Amino acid sequence: MEINIATQAFTALGHPGRLSVFRLLVRRAPQGARPTEIAETLALKQNTLSHYLADLESAGLIGATREGRSLIYSVDMQRAGDLLGYLVNDCCRGRPDLCAQLLQQGASPVMSTQPFNVLFICSGNSARSIFAEAILNATAPDRFRAFSAGTRPGTQLNTYAVEVLQRAGLDTSALRSKHISEFEAPDAPQMDFVFTVCDAAAAEECAPWPGQPISAHWGVPDPVKATGTDAEKALAFGKAFSELNRRIMAFSALPVDQLDRLALQRSVDHIGRDQA
Repeated sequence: MEINIATQAFTALGHPGRLSVFRLLVRRAPQGARPTEIAETLALKQNTLSHYLADLESAGLIGATREGRSLIYSVDMQRAGDLLGYLVNDCCRGRPDLCAQLLQQGASPVMSTQPFNVLFICSGNSARSIFAEAILNATAPDRFRAFSAGTRPGTQLNTYAVEVLQRAGLDTSALRSKHISEFEAPDAPQMDFVFTVCDAAAAEECAPWPGQPISAHWGVPDPVKATGTDAEKALAFGKAFSELNRRIMAFSALPVDQLDRLALQRSVDHIGRDQA
């Protein structure tokens, strides 16, 4: 990366507002976000956000694609990676001992001790993350231990979600809504993977998880917001279940103990991006 390009990128990130937008889009990767969603989450005025987005896009850190009448902004992970590489490589030319551990981390296997702990997060922990927990625990209990949590306290399991799980033949007796703080306690199990399954949870500021688990955003539309008849609401829950089931089948088939961090991160990002 040329120094002028790197300087423009660092300048764009050297402002609290622009950095907040960039961090939000990183948390939403590989999916993006509409300007209205970004503005609402960060409490920004639309004209202010427009300037931030233009500066970040000019620096090559984000890009926009059109979906219908909407623009979807997302992080250019290649450029972000090049920027990090510029820092690391520049550092290592002078002091390789400072960066050896960082360089080795991406090329080493992620983990080899099974079962792997997986946490699914959404805002309410009433449907989508509960679906994911139940599906993964039933699919590969010898390889994974799934948990779920919500960022909003005081929620309960949704009755439609429970019915969908029961119709699928999955055990619901041990399922309950849990707040994310339960997994931030000192005695909580250390996670190997953390997935957000709703956009609201992906936008939340969270403290770094111990052990640097692999993380990804697998956003699924909220079936709780469905309106209409009972049949129409049940259909929305069924669609959310099917989408998460498809993604978890793909995830459980990954050779986790054979992939390095970079390859595994690309794989889980691809699962989140593939909505076919």
